[in-house]
Amino acid sequence: MGRVTVRRPVRMLTPNGERTRPDALAAEEPLELRVAGAPLAVTMRTPGNDVELAHGFLLSEGVIGDREDVTTARYCAGTDDEGHNTYNVLDVALAPGVPGPDPGVARNFYTTSSCGVCGKAALDAVKLSTRFSPAETGPAVTPEMLSTLPDALRERQKVFASTGGLHAAALFTADGTVLDVREDVGRHNAVDKVLGKALLDGAVPASDRGLLVSGRASFELVQKAAMAGIPLLAAVSAPSSLAVELAAEQGMTLVGFLRGSSMNVYTRGDRVAEG
Repeated sequence: MGRVTVRRPVRMLTPNGERTRPDALAAEEPLELRVAGAPLAVTMRTPGNDVELAHGFLLSEGVIGDREDVTTARYCAGTDDEGHNTYNVLDVALAPGVPGPDPGVARNFYTTSSCGVCGKAALDAVKLSTRFSPAETGPAVTPEMLSTLPDALRERQKVFASTGGLHAAALFTADGTVLDVREDVGRHNAVDKVLGKALLDGAVPASDRGLLVSGRASFELVQKAAMAGIPLLAAVSAPSSLAVELAAEQGMTLVGFLRGSSMNVYTRGDRVAEG
């Protein structure tokens, strides 16, 4: 849709003087997600791969577990000042017999690009039960393989290369093959997009894959990986205390500070062995 980046003039100040030039910015727009016409969530995201984002979001919230659980996902009417469709409202129809989102869980479903879940009623409401436990699955990997992943991810971050303003998430195999990569201003959106792609490809539960994220590992990202049955999450930056707690509870391997040949293995280190 040509809306992933936006060009704006910028005044550059340097020791050698100043100049004005166009700058590429990562686009950020609201997406309202509806289920059967009823508003469910509004998230600030980078436009693109919205259908994948919706599938990944519904997977990580425990609403769906298979691509057959969704019959259609279509953009609704929503226009800008010039009467053009904004493509910022997406309505998902669930298959017959698939229950809708649980109305009994009190949540504020407004999410920003920096915070995946804001205003959750209680921590227990976040600890959703996965249909695909990652505890007893997962291939063994080597530190040498893991060390190759950040560079492989960066090579495929096309929009980051032009803006410097996007998070990325990728699925990878035990031999270090980086599969699908998705970028977004929100780290949780990038993960939802890549999980949604896996779901649409029939690759969930993703028990033979790992998830790589370009930033820190938050509680929510561990939860999303667990909901897809992913046994290993690797992050370039630090995990939070709750992320480590949840990974241990779910039997997941959590790797943080993955930089060069160095990394920290916080949970289930038995899956990471010297080659």
